[in-house]
Amino acid sequence: MKELEEATGVNRETIRVFLREGLVPQPERSGRTVAEYGDQHVEAIRAVRRLQRENRFTLSQIKELVAGSGTSKRVDESAFDDLETLVAHSEASDQAPVALDSLVKRYPKARQDAKTLSEIGIIEIIETDQGEALSLTSAELVSIWGDMRNAGFNDTLDYSPDILGFYIEASDFVGAWEAKTFLEHVEGRRDVEEAARLVEVALPLMLNFFGLMRRRAFFRHVDAIRHARETSDSRTLDHRAHREQ
Repeated sequence: MKELEEATGVNRETIRVFLREGLVPQPERSGRTVAEYGDQHVEAIRAVRRLQRENRFTLSQIKELVAGSGTSKRVDESAFDDLETLVAHSEASDQAPVALDSLVKRYPKARQDAKTLSEIGIIEIIETDQGEALSLTSAELVSIWGDMRNAGFNDTLDYSPDILGFYIEASDFVGAWEAKTFLEHVEGRRDVEEAARLVEVALPLMLNFFGLMRRRAFFRHVDAIRHARETSDSRTLDHRAHREQ
């Protein structure tokens, strides 16, 4: 336990709470007073701590998310790696955490949307003994599209999740460039622990940076397209008026 405290920077009383709540796997016990902890315990403890500090989740909210129950609080994208880490280290790691039926209650077309997103390679639907299920990240992607539908991006506008296929290539391109650039600047200059810390800080910041740039580019292009159409329509009207004269 002392070594675990040193490796995680978390005191033993807090670690015992995490163990009692089932967020950290139980240790191997070779004797009544001997407990063996490994990398999975360090990873789980750090994940819980980050979710508490950086995403302001309570232990009960973390438990709900890991169990696939969901929460009314919007989950920031930076939290999903930590949540998936906890799921992977849980005793039921062979079970996908989110039943597709649970999403249908909130988003009536969740099953249809999940199938479409699966067909274009964005998510994977997992078959379990309890029925079709999704990973936490996949469930969030389906939920986001459900919120898009609720906002008005529905069949009336001919919006379907299959238009999102573009994001597969785009996100892979950006991710590959970021990984290559990161390694070029970090390898040989920072140890593994420091590099990991840099990634934890940098990824959320760069997601916000890229999001702001996309937003600005989107409205710039909308204005440009509308202006081009208005100019084209005006020229067409002038041409017709000239012919009538």
